[in-house]
Amino acid sequence: MAKRRDLKEYVNFIMEHLHFYCEVCSYLPEVDKVKIQELMDEIPGIRTEFISRINHTEPGNVKNFYKKFHADLRDKVKEISDRADSLIGKAE
Repeated sequence: MAKRRDLKEYVNFIMEHLHFYCEVCSYLPEVDKVKIQELMDEIPGIRTEFISRINHTEPGNVKNFYKKFHADLRDKVKEISDRADSLIGKAE
């Protein structure tokens, strides 16, 4: 099992990159600045949610807890990146 500190660093790394991606998107002329700013404002809250989940691991069910944690993180990152892509017209 990975250390909690490593997982927190991983979450911070991912959220920083998502924020940077949204910031880069905000400089494109066809992007709605208000919507991309709202998306960027959501990222710190999502980061806090996942960090707090790391701090409160379910005792007795650690393996399944971290499997669900990684699945939820992956889904949330995909959701945010898809929303950013849809704002710049790259949605599939």
